[in-house]
Amino acid sequence: MADSTTVLGFPAVRGREVTVGFDGGDLTSDAGLTLLAAADRKVGLTAALSRAVTDRRQAGKVRHSLVEMMQERVYAIAQGYEDANDLDRLKADPALKTACGRLPQSGADLASQPTISRLENGLSARDLVRMGRTLAQRVIAQLPADTAEVTLDVDVTDDPCHGQQQLQFFNKFYDDHCYLPLLVYVTGGDGRQRLVGGLLRPGNVGATTGLRTVLARVVRLLRQRFPEVRIILRADSGFGVAEVLRWCHRLRIDYVLGLASNPVVARLSTPVQMDAALKYRWEGNGCREFGEFQYAAQSWEQPERVTVKAEITQGKLNPRYVVSSLQERTPEQVYDYYCARGDRENRIKELKLDLCSGRTSCHSFLANQARLLLHAVASALLAVVQAALAGTQWAAAQVSTLRTRLLKVGARVVQSCRRIRLHLPTAFPEREVWALLHRRLSG
Repeated sequence: MADSTTVLGFPAVRGREVTVGFDGGDLTSDAGLTLLAAADRKVGLTAALSRAVTDRRQAGKVRHSLVEMMQERVYAIAQGYEDANDLDRLKADPALKTACGRLPQSGADLASQPTISRLENGLSARDLVRMGRTLAQRVIAQLPADTAEVTLDVDVTDDPCHGQQQLQFFNKFYDDHCYLPLLVYVTGGDGRQRLVGGLLRPGNVGATTGLRTVLARVVRLLRQRFPEVRIILRADSGFGVAEVLRWCHRLRIDYVLGLASNPVVARLSTPVQMDAALKYRWEGNGCREFGEFQYAAQSWEQPERVTVKAEITQGKLNPRYVVSSLQERTPEQVYDYYCARGDRENRIKELKLDLCSGRTSCHSFLANQARLLLHAVASALLAVVQAALAGTQWAAAQVSTLRTRLLKVGARVVQSCRRIRLHLPTAFPEREVWALLHRRLSG
């Protein structure tokens, strides 16, 4: 067991002994937490979240405020410490204590895992609704002021379960016992996709379950900030159904939705498919044909414009259909706009792989919804850092890259009677980027 008295020997360098000991004092490997705290202060995220929660604890026994616990948990997730158990060690980290407003050399540490777990399990359904609304408000507030059009990307992903979690069910499509989170991303005039909402759902529900409530909330908040904004819903064929079209009409928003094939749609698209087949015969692979037609399923309220892309791949016709309200765009433009949703897959990968949003291992379903929200908040916080990197080589970098190159920085933390100073490595290669982030996040 290594402690502060342990000394590890390594091969000598130019005749000099090399040893390693765990006696460096107040050191941290996460100096980037100061940047995350600056980003949080800039948008007021964790402070607003803490105000959305009702504190039911006895005031005389409270040692850790709600905002401090929110900061501790969210900052740790953003830095790659996704388990509450990690906080048993991180609670004394000088950089994390400083980021959360505590003196690094004070004897009072941050909250440990049991306290954080009680917070997650103590949140009520009403608390979670208010937290979700607050997250959406703060994310929408980050959109450029001149935003005239926004895209709402909606998708479902799987969250495998490995225990007796409430409402986990077997899903045949994913061949697993899981939850099915519904994720909503908003893209404004700056082209940056931001996670604006996440709803945890049982593993046996349909694609559209819960969408109406989340969609109505986001649309209402968008119009509160941008009264004349054009809102376009974009999603795959799991959402190209009558009820989603009906909701879009009621909410007065546009839509670009994938549409599953059926015999009627295939028949109506025959001319376009024949053109593609003839073009393939003369020109070979790579030929695409686009067209459109009016179509109305029996359950639809009105005929809709359907765009078709016909292409032969591996010697077979491979038509794709999109139902859309974008009348001013050509069929090819509509289809290209629909395909642009593929970049949202990268955002989901960031959430699942870099921020480990699948850590929904509590027994209670509400506690797991709370965890999904906290991971979404960490994603929103990192999006503030990403936006502050506009115009640099890091502007399009993913979370894992930013964390490794900019946030995971070693530092010596020194506290005096007048200041707290973090001494970063003199040879740190990204000093200029750090200075830029400091200016933009502190301004």
